[in-house]
This record gives sequence, structure tokens and C-alpha cells, in this order.
Amino acid sequence: MLLKPLLREPLVHFLLLGTVLFAAHGALGKRATAEPGKIVVSQLRIDHLTQGFARTWLRVPTAEELEGLIRDYIREEVYYREAMAMGLDRDDTIIRRRLKQKLEFLSENITDLSPPTDEELRAFLQSHQDQFRSERRFTFHQVYLSPERHRDGLAGDAAELLRQLKRSGNSSDTSSPGDPSLLEHQFANVEATEVAKQFGEKFASALSDLPLREWQGPVESSYGIHLVFVDERTERRSPALEEVRDAVRRELLNVRRLESNKKFYDGLRKRYTISIEPAPATTSDAKMSVAK
Repeated sequence: MLLKPLLREPLVHFLLLGTVLFAAHGALGKRATAEPGKIVVSQLRIDHLTQGFARTWLRVPTAEELEGLIRDYIREEVYYREAMAMGLDRDDTIIRRRLKQKLEFLSENITDLSPPTDEELRAFLQSHQDQFRSERRFTFHQVYLSPERHRDGLAGDAAELLRQLKRSGNSSDTSSPGDPSLLEHQFANVEATEVAKQFGEKFASALSDLPLREWQGPVESSYGIHLVFVDERTERRSPALEEVRDAVRRELLNVRRLESNKKFYDGLRKRYTISIEPAPATTSDAKMSVAK
């Protein structure tokens, strides 16, 4: 019972990670310093090369292919040792970033990522409602009018077509009136972001304010103008945990991971005294100070 709370403590994380790093450092040091002029390709290494080939090609390598893998490994090891001996790893931005990533991965491996309880999930959902609240959705019909086709008569043609549609009501066949386009005539239960993606933000915003179940318009979009019949509008709502359990679990575990990374970094940073030197004066600054 005491083990789980203990594993959540950052100090325990640091001790475990320190042990891992110490062991890794010892293994690397033994390989590099015990016999620096000797490379041993162990059976364990050969098995590792074989497994890596099999994962990629879904078959074991032939004898010739395995010889090639071993030659490549030896070549890589020779270059690696010589590069390290020459200090080529120092002040290299790519290597520095890669080492930073590996240390972060190590810290994540000891993060407590045990499955959260329902109580923890509900509490997280309650405190992050906006993040999981469902989007507003629309079910609507639209008739498109092209500005290029109607030019100066666009407003009058739209008004006349709107009168016809209103007389027909929701029984109107929206596939025949209006101008041809690649847009669908009917949209069912579409999220507001998807409407905005297809028609533009202005059109999606207008749908939020239009009266229901009657033809309205013209409504402007990124294509031109439309006459619109909004059948149904579903407002945003806070979902129950059962509806978004997987998403809440993923986000909660991600938040825990980020918090653990921050605690780990803060613990490491405390070991260092950091001073930031002032930027050197530019040529113009130097001239001004001389003039003064």
C-alpha cells in the first residue's frame, strides 16, 4: 500500500534515474576505457542486429546480409570511438539536442503512469470542461449563388429565389435551384469547425444566429452567397465521463508526464549556479559610449 504513494515522490524519481544514469555511464566507460583498441561483436549484439533486420523486412537476414550488418556495425563503432576521442560531440547542436531528448525519455520511463481512477478522471474533466466540451453542430440545407454568374443582378436574383424557397418551405428541392458547385446541398450534424473549414468563419458564425426551420439569406461565404435552411442546431455541452473517457485519460497522463519532466528538470537545475553575461556592445554602441 505504501509503494504507490512512494513512487509518486519526485525524490524517488531522481534517485532511480540517477541509478540508471550511473549504470549506463559505467557501461559506456567500461567499453571505452577497458580496451580502447579492441571491438568485440558479441552474440548478444549479433542477435540485436538480426532482430532489427527482421522487424524491418519481416524475415531473418541471409548469411551474406548478416555479414554486411556486422561490417556496418564495426564501421559505425570505429567512427563513433574516433569521433568521441577527437571531441567531435562537443558544441554540436544536434548531438546536444539528442542527448537532451534521451535524458527526457529516461525521466519519462520512471514517471508514475499508472491508470488513473474514475475519481481522478472526473476531477480532471470537471477542471478542464472547456477542453472537452462538445462543439456546436448544424444540420442545414444550402443553395448557392455565384457572383460571377449574376454580377450586378445578384441581390435581386437572391431575393427572388428566397421568396420561392420560402413558399415551398422545407420541402424545397435544393439540388435544382441556385448555381452548380462542388458543395453538398445538405449537411447533417456537422461540427462548427468543419462548417468553417468548408465555407469560412463568417458563414459558420451566421448559422449560429439564423432562425430555425425557415429559409434565410443571403449568407456570405468564401465562395459567394447562399440561401440557408437550418433544420437543427445542437448547442455546446459538457459531456459525461463515459463519452470522453479515453480522451480525458490521455490528457491527464500527458499532464502528469509534463509535470514530472518539469520537476525532474527543476531538480537538476538546482545543482548549477547560472550566470548570464551581458551581450557585448555593438559597434554603434561602442562609438556612442566613446563619444560620451
